Amino acid sequence: MNIHEYQAKQLLKGYGAPVADGVAITAADQAEAAAKQLPGPLYVVKSQIHAGGRGKGKFKELGAEAKGGVRLAFSIEEAVAHSKEMLGNTLVTAQTGDAGKQVNRLYIEDGADIDRELYCSLLVDRGTGRVSFVVSTEGGMDIEAVAHDTPEKIVTVDIDPEAGVTPANVAEINAALKLDGAAAQDGEHLFPTLYRAFVEKDMSLLEINPLIVMQNGRLRVLDAKVSFDGNALFRHPDIRELRDVTEEDAKEIEASEWDLAYVALDGNIGCMVNGAGLAMATMDIIKLYGKEPANFCDVGGGASKEKVAAAFKIITKDPAVQGILVNIFGGIMRCDVIADGVVAAVKEVGLKVPLVVRLEGTNVAEGKRILNESGLAITAADDLDDAAQKIVAAIG
Repeated sequence: MNIHEYQAKQLLKGYGAPVADGVAITAADQAEAAAKQLPGPLYVVKSQIHAGGRGKGKFKELGAEAKGGVRLAFSIEEAVAHSKEMLGNTLVTAQTGDAGKQVNRLYIEDGADIDRELYCSLLVDRGTGRVSFVVSTEGGMDIEAVAHDTPEKIVTVDIDPEAGVTPANVAEINAALKLDGAAAQDGEHLFPTLYRAFVEKDMSLLEINPLIVMQNGRLRVLDAKVSFDGNALFRHPDIRELRDVTEEDAKEIEASEWDLAYVALDGNIGCMVNGAGLAMATMDIIKLYGKEPANFCDVGGGASKEKVAAAFKIITKDPAVQGILVNIFGGIMRCDVIADGVVAAVKEVGLKVPLVVRLEGTNVAEGKRILNESGLAITAADDLDDAAQKIVAAIG
């Protein structure tokens, strides 16, 4: 689960991280009062959407000359003007795709005198099985280019889960970021603090870009992006309350209500599979034959007929879907349950696109019988390769 920048900063501030004062607003007529709560004279007006690249983004409605989604304001009046121009419009960034995202919230923040911009993130390193700091002296909007062109400028520091962030770890991070004086002293407090927040709140990502050294030599968290492990949210009702469903795909929201693992993608072949590994293989083979998957959808090992039917309905709601591939290898998941669910869903919502079904495993004969006797236009496949070729050929 993702949260907005202003929510992430409030969370980190509660742990003692150095964060500027700011006020979140949802209407332009709130901007003046919000700005008056801040010291000024420099204000930063930030679009709050669940996507990166806001500073370089453009608003669809404002044309090619439009300013980005993060703007400086040198007066309260300018902050108000920016707010009126940004709220309610669609911001397109490198991470939103061409559709962009409507800006429903802004964060008006006290400005900072920046000396240097750094990069700092925490994530789970699957290779080591540990939480790692990933840091660079090259912070700011072009960190992706740094990672691609000069990866040697990015340093990774693994943290021993038993020891936590040690003085040696802090010294290594400070050295990688070339911090000294007051900034290095701030690092001695900040880096263990970030690690504690990451672990205690079951984060999957904590990214500060940029982490700045101000002209007075102190550190400040200037931007923050936080994602949480969805499987751990039951432990954090306070975090669940931060969820903004307006930032999420409606199909993904509905899928979460059925406890389905569903991620919307940009392709045109809908996929319903049991098991994450098989789902990945299914998407790969669709790409191998020249098409793109429209979603990742794992119905799991113990899905009911109703859950399968819900998954099928969610897939068919995507207007980009031109064909559907159901690929089931039944172990715990029985093929007859899948077949019952598919037939029930098709009878309810209709079948407007080609449907290819590959079943194998537990109760496969009964599953195939249910499909064959359904009277529906379902194409059977013998194996995954056959299924992929048939659905690709069916949509042309």
